Amino acid sequence: MLAEPLSAAVSPLFRPDGRAVEWVVAPGYVPYDDAVAEMEARVAAISAGDAAERVWLLEHPPLYTAGVSAKDTDLLDTGRFPVHRTGRGGQFTYHGPGQRVAYVMLDLNARGKDVRGFVRGLEAWLTGALAEFGVEAGVRDGRVGVWVERKGPGWAREDKIAAIGVKVRKWVSFHGISLNVEPDLTHFDGIVPCGITEHGVTSLLDLGVIAGMDEADAALKASFRRVFGPVA
Repeated sequence: MLAEPLSAAVSPLFRPDGRAVEWVVAPGYVPYDDAVAEMEARVAAISAGDAAERVWLLEHPPLYTAGVSAKDTDLLDTGRFPVHRTGRGGQFTYHGPGQRVAYVMLDLNARGKDVRGFVRGLEAWLTGALAEFGVEAGVRDGRVGVWVERKGPGWAREDKIAAIGVKVRKWVSFHGISLNVEPDLTHFDGIVPCGITEHGVTSLLDLGVIAGMDEADAALKASFRRVFGPVA
């Protein structure tokens, strides 16, 4: 059974001062190294009190990223796509066209200084966004990310539809989440996603939901407001 997500009816992750989060959607494909440099600069500015919190939505060209727990043996095809070693939590994951990446730069000093609660908030954000499309999703004990149950005549399995990998510096978060809207799922074949071999990956399109990035962004924005508060 899927674990119960954080209830956002009265979210502990709202800022007491009600300050809105800057919501930015990048056009085109953003190179990974450029994105990391931008995040680093923004996190430093937020820590210094010189910039507002930001959620930055984008797409990357096809690439793999390796978090701090990544095992080299989980990179199955070393020459397929560029591999970027990164300081976020987690293991190997794929980013590419058709996948919405959201980099989340929030000041947890103003949101309770609770990393575990923050991750639960990210899970609730994703499950709430998927619910906008009628997709029932949830989390699993011992497994990072958001999952869906799939059943057919004589078979059943669980597939991952969204990944979470974050880092916190001086109580400011960065990196974030990725939601599979309509990526090429065969691109995940070059890695063991998040080190998990017994489950697969899926997307909104793979589940029969026809939605573009604009629709996915609208669902993410609506759910984010319920969990984290207003956006600019």
